[in-house]
Amino acid sequence: MAEQEEEGDGGGGGGGEGEEKGEKQKKKKQGPQLFMWGFLPGASVERAPLLSPSLVPSPTSGDVLKDVCGGGCGFAMAISESGKLFTWGSTDDMGQSHVTSGGHVELPEQFHLPTDVPIVKAAAGWAHCASVTEKGEVHTWGWRECIPSGNTVIDSAATGAFRLEDGDGRLTCQSDEGNHRKCSTTDNCDYPQASLHASSDVSQNGAGHESKSSSIHSDVTEGSKRRRLLYTRQTQDGTDAAEEDISAPLSLVTVCLGTKVTMVATGGRHTLALSDSGQLWGWGYGGEGQLGLGSRVRSVSSPHIITCFGASSYQKQRLQACSIESSHLDEKVCTTKPYGSYIKAIACGGRHSAVITDAGTLLTFGWGLYGQCGQGSTDDKLSPTVVASLGGIPVEGVGAGLWHTVCISKDGDVYAFGGNQFGQLGIGEDQAMTLPKLLEDAILENKHVKIVSCGARHSAIVTEDGKAFSWGWNKYGQLGLGDAVDRNLPLEVPFKGYLVKNIACGWWHTLALAEHSDHK
Repeated sequence: MAEQEEEGDGGGGGGGEGEEKGEKQKKKKQGPQLFMWGFLPGASVERAPLLSPSLVPSPTSGDVLKDVCGGGCGFAMAISESGKLFTWGSTDDMGQSHVTSGGHVELPEQFHLPTDVPIVKAAAGWAHCASVTEKGEVHTWGWRECIPSGNTVIDSAATGAFRLEDGDGRLTCQSDEGNHRKCSTTDNCDYPQASLHASSDVSQNGAGHESKSSSIHSDVTEGSKRRRLLYTRQTQDGTDAAEEDISAPLSLVTVCLGTKVTMVATGGRHTLALSDSGQLWGWGYGGEGQLGLGSRVRSVSSPHIITCFGASSYQKQRLQACSIESSHLDEKVCTTKPYGSYIKAIACGGRHSAVITDAGTLLTFGWGLYGQCGQGSTDDKLSPTVVASLGGIPVEGVGAGLWHTVCISKDGDVYAFGGNQFGQLGIGEDQAMTLPKLLEDAILENKHVKIVSCGARHSAIVTEDGKAFSWGWNKYGQLGLGDAVDRNLPLEVPFKGYLVKNIACGWWHTLALAEHSDHK
């Protein structure tokens, strides 16, 4: 993969004005250039991390890319102007590619979907991918546990539990207290448990702070072992035992008759879908409340609507907002300001979720051990809950990582909360934050941030003037700063001669679309 070429100093010979004009027209015709950095093992012959932004050759088909999707572990995704989905990265069982979306190659190649309708949005989590067509249809593929199977979800309002029944009549019931009544095969999951639970190898310091002495690979080791064994076994003897097969074929998701989906977000093992009417749907694993259904649902195998604007819910959350962190709130917010009527943006973290309403209110739900829900505690939130301390601050964008959340306000300010073991909050220290913290570093002074994205343990933003900044975990160069040193403050990613138009973090890598600075 070729490293980013620096612009020359303009000297030397011939061609004149006509040649210069032709070159500019050529650049314009090419459209945005795709860059990547970090760890995509199949994207380089040496399988070595890319420490600086590296130019990715355009697809051989001649398609011009218009959007980047971070991708999962070891692979990346992008969408072309014509609505084609492209993937590249791992070519074997590294990361999740062999169970998530098939083999990948070194350069972007089209990932064929069973439709000719253009793709408008796509997302990839740890274990699965999802895409949205121009007609609002959703396709998803990857780990079987994450893929809707048509199972029935019954809400038992009296007990506060959900009942899931599949074709074999097996049930999975779990109350708010997390007591299983019966278990289904979905309990046999591969998602890394060590990284998402406080365990003996994770020391706690303050509000859910994990020491760096814990292994940075704790989130992949056990799952990878089982996947490699499964992959090897299937390759050698051709077996595909149903009880061990963790992958599922690409599927068309039936959300609701007449519902047009406009956006999808994928997390560790759960998915959110946003309709054109601002309704929110979810499916997959919900053991920590990341599906916002009010219960610890072990598995939801059919899209289920998530209520964010119930009258009783609003009144309760408004009172909570007035009782905690009142010094951060305008009294009028507590008494008169509604927090919205529909959802306009969504994000999924490892085991938590975040959504933004039309009024700019941020709601979070799911796992809270590191404060990633921003509620001032480390409690899980089983239903969408207003981030009270941002009252009066309209939120425009949000990103969610494995243990942290970063959002940007209408004024272009950046707020972060949650796990901070590797500086992924960008606040100059490594202490976890259970409430949103404003990033006040001088490098962002007078900068208006318009795009935010989070990887597993790193964060990236783009400003209105086309600058990119990153911070957090950097073992694989996912910050694009030319080294493998973690940062706890934002630093500018070098893009000499380019203006960054979009950025997307994968779990261990980052993608960006950038145009030549003289591109008109």
